[in-house]
Amino acid sequence: MKFIDEVDIEIVSGDGGKGFVGYRREKYVPLGGPDGGDGGNGGNIYFQGDEGLNTLLHFRGLKTFKAAPGDKGAGGNMTGANGPDLVLKVPVGTLIYDKESGNLICDITEHGQMFLASEGGRGGKGNAFFKSSTNQAPRFAQNGEDGKSLSIHLELKLLADIALIGLPNAGKSTLISAISAARPKIADYPFTTLEPNLGVVQLGEKTIVVTDIPGLIEGAAEGKGLGVKFLKHIERTSALVHLVDCSMFLEEYEAIEAYMTVREELEKFNPDLLNKKEIVCLTKIDAMTEEEIEKFRSSMELQLDRRVLPISGVSGRNIDLLKQLMLKTKEMIEEERTKEA
Repeated sequence: MKFIDEVDIEIVSGDGGKGFVGYRREKYVPLGGPDGGDGGNGGNIYFQGDEGLNTLLHFRGLKTFKAAPGDKGAGGNMTGANGPDLVLKVPVGTLIYDKESGNLICDITEHGQMFLASEGGRGGKGNAFFKSSTNQAPRFAQNGEDGKSLSIHLELKLLADIALIGLPNAGKSTLISAISAARPKIADYPFTTLEPNLGVVQLGEKTIVVTDIPGLIEGAAEGKGLGVKFLKHIERTSALVHLVDCSMFLEEYEAIEAYMTVREELEKFNPDLLNKKEIVCLTKIDAMTEEEIEKFRSSMELQLDRRVLPISGVSGRNIDLLKQLMLKTKEMIEEERTKEA
């Protein structure tokens, strides 16, 4: 499925129904007065968060979304039916902008969250409404109000607890398939992942939402490779798991350079990304000897002044430990946010 994370659409709420001009005409009711009912209100347009979606693909092609109008009023003081509302489902993490002003009007952050984007036009009043002591038989009724039109820009920034980052072919897709039920495309060439994948890691009754970000290369912040298209999805994650494929390097400094390349691109895109908590992992250790693993691990820990965890998504080595570290990191961040609030 093609991943779409930005789209422009037009939304138009429903027109209000016309009021009705009518009079009572019953055999035994002399001088029957006006009884024209009001028109129904036009349908509203809502956006609703849906955790089952992770792309805006369903908005591609059809660019205008219009809610149904209200029905016109009828005799006997009968009000027309309101037009049904139109609910547009979007992935959790969707930002809704007024395209004309560029203002953010809503951030959909929860499943089921509803946002009223365009209110339907009010139904027109029937002639019974206008009856007065000076006008016993009004011969007019209101037209309903027109629906409201709005140009909308939708932008998706995936909401996840942890983002897997690294150079192309660092093992992100293999890892997310090893720790969750996600089944991304996996191959031994760069840029296998062309779109973010979401996976849910289950640890007892607790869960962690993880996304793997397509491989970053030098110059990604300026648009090289897959560029900024996916860097923005890292902004809303709580923490990072940085994967370094040490099996492809002969010397430790090369692995450190690979790590720093990704960090530099994060800084260029948004310096705040460097403040996120980070777990550093050496990947594909199933293709290395124990001596090689220890050489890379100890050197990187010394140079980076942080713990480095060797893992293998293929053999499963240290995968359970990584899950526990991710959960601990998530809970630590949540605790810090609670204290700040």
